[in-house]
Amino acid sequence: MKRKIFLFGIMILIGIYMSYKTVEKKEIIENNKTIVDFVLKNSFQETNVLKRISTVPISWEKSVRLLKKDYESLEKDQEKVEEGPIIYLYNSHPTEEYQPETIGEYALNPGVTMNNYILEDIFEKNGYNVYVEEESVKEILNKNNWNYASSYEASRILLEKRKEEYPSLKYFIDIHRDSLDHERTSIEIQERSYAKLLFIVGLENKNYEENLRFTEKIQQRLEEEYPNLSKGIYKKEGEGVNGVYNQDFSGRTILVEIGGYENTTVEVLNTSLAFAKCYLEVINEENH
Repeated sequence: MKRKIFLFGIMILIGIYMSYKTVEKKEIIENNKTIVDFVLKNSFQETNVLKRISTVPISWEKSVRLLKKDYESLEKDQEKVEEGPIIYLYNSHPTEEYQPETIGEYALNPGVTMNNYILEDIFEKNGYNVYVEEESVKEILNKNNWNYASSYEASRILLEKRKEEYPSLKYFIDIHRDSLDHERTSIEIQERSYAKLLFIVGLENKNYEENLRFTEKIQQRLEEEYPNLSKGIYKKEGEGVNGVYNQDFSGRTILVEIGGYENTTVEVLNTSLAFAKCYLEVINEENH
């Protein structure tokens, strides 16, 4: 009996060591795209590694298996469409971060921009060319001596610049992160933990109805397929708020908050996959 326990302990230590060496070999760094590439493309077969980048209290084997299944169900075996990008992913507040994580010896600060790369990967596998904005909003703020409250003015500059470069752009997604605690930004659906999301629609855009109708279609799909994952649509206007959020730029410009500062990487991944699925269903109806 003691021999069996000893051998079992050795196997656990070997497993931990191999997981660590796998991560070390992959040179994970503090970079959102690297985190996403690693988790989406590699970690499904490396359960022990994925365990180490989240503290979400669920069955890991089941979580990884389901995550892999959902991700693969969104993939399409088709050639990339040879045309200009149609979807534009950006962040007016790109410095918003989630719960810090560690993989091996690396300290990671996953931020809201990682959602861009998750969605880019899924959308392009479904035939939609995507442009992910990587130019710095912060640099625009600094260059113009603007404060943080002018972030939407800064991202507007990038919106106009990209639309001029790529007239094919039709859909615009500004991804944010909520400032509420974990209890109010998380939900469990079918034994899997998600980061809740929230849509913001500014009513001070005179043509807000078109954006609202588009957002309502996505919200309806989410409610049907992932009940209570979305906190709904928050309509904002009046003193102290932006009220427009660049949604006057296009009738297909949405602002979505995914999770909060205490959500884990895997919770955010789960929600991004759910959002991508419902978003694709809506735009597929428009484009086919």
